[in-house]
Amino acid sequence: MTLDPAPPEQNDPLPPLQVAAVEAAVDAGDGASLNALLEPMHGADIADIIEQLTPARRRVFLGLYSGEIDGEILSEIDEAIREDVIDAMPREALAEAVREMDTDDVVDLVEDLDHADRTEILAALDDSDRVAVEHALTWPEHSAGRLMQSEVVAAPEHWTVGETIDFLRAEEWLPDQFYHVILVNPKRNPIAYVTLGRLLSAQRSVRLADIAEQSFRTIEAAEDEAEVAYLFNQYHLISAPVVDDHGRLVGVITIDDAMSVLDEEAEEDILRLAGVGEESRVSDTGVQTARRRLPWLVANLFTASLSAMVISLFEGTIAALVTLAALMPIVASTGGIAGTQSLAVAVRALATRDLTPRNARRVVRRELVAGLLNGIVLALILGLGGTLIFGNPLLGLVLGSAMIVNQIVAALGGVLVPLTMNRLGLDPALASGTFVTTLTDVMGFFAFLGLATWILL
Repeated sequence: MTLDPAPPEQNDPLPPLQVAAVEAAVDAGDGASLNALLEPMHGADIADIIEQLTPARRRVFLGLYSGEIDGEILSEIDEAIREDVIDAMPREALAEAVREMDTDDVVDLVEDLDHADRTEILAALDDSDRVAVEHALTWPEHSAGRLMQSEVVAAPEHWTVGETIDFLRAEEWLPDQFYHVILVNPKRNPIAYVTLGRLLSAQRSVRLADIAEQSFRTIEAAEDEAEVAYLFNQYHLISAPVVDDHGRLVGVITIDDAMSVLDEEAEEDILRLAGVGEESRVSDTGVQTARRRLPWLVANLFTASLSAMVISLFEGTIAALVTLAALMPIVASTGGIAGTQSLAVAVRALATRDLTPRNARRVVRRELVAGLLNGIVLALILGLGGTLIFGNPLLGLVLGSAMIVNQIVAALGGVLVPLTMNRLGLDPALASGTFVTTLTDVMGFFAFLGLATWILL
């Protein structure tokens, strides 16, 4: 059986036909065809294919291909299945793959592994790389020290362009990719850096200090990685030196690592807003997925009971005018959607620090005005519809008034709930969705049924 690789489609790194061809080769146990399909592909795309395979197919795949997995592929594989991949790899292939990786990728690889796997991977490294990885693991989890790579290109502050270029050409240990030459003083404190572009375009006699970049800033190794990502995004950094408690250069963080943190932070916010757990993965089993979602569903049972309690307060009103039962969800659900919109904007703004205590009052006023305007427009539509359909102008008035109230509540709740959680030192995405939805449901039912009791009965 021979499977020809499907031609790549523009702007589509994983065409469906190509994935199907890989699955067919796995099902047929055809290692030669599998190698032919994967050989021209980027390591990140091969990692995506491994993640998309079912657990049964993945086991067969690893039996056919695990010896070909290199450092680039291994570093791209989702951590949820990475340990399974490592266990399936031949030990010689694993050692070679690890030796190909930068130290920051090795740290990311081993920090979540059990002791036996971690020891085995560290033993495969050269002495200098092993010491660098072990030192990085002493820094707190999710810190700059864990994120940095130890391979740093540094030069004395008094060097010239010519001396630096000669040094770079003579050294064999340089990282595959770097963007700056960091200038250090005799105590190895970083004081500036020079981009490779300016280095190559300057005359040999020019001092490095004379062509240093204005964007230079250092990052402490204990700094939280979220703060690191913010600095890179805020100040358009490409790389930044990392220093220890004494200000000495210990590593460097590059833009690809910072952008990975930004992506992870955004993903965590989305998952927390949805109440599905920040560690949810497409590769999870049904049992894992159910276990992560169940606590939030149970919590929602209790919050939903508040809405039921509000409704029970107006049993007489509903019994007297059964039409209200059919109309209640309209007000509550529209408020829930509005609250989710406001909440998503507020949580993201807090994450990017666009929403701060200084401008919070202005943002709250904006949401209040937006909720009022949306409520008026929706009230006119719903009130007119209720009047025409049910022939009762007072019912239309109740619908419209309740809609205005709930839109205001939704808009304010969407921004005030995450602001309050942030002020309390809690993640604003954590459970905010549950609180806002409960708030709009309770207030929607209360406003609608309360106004109906007052106006219609």
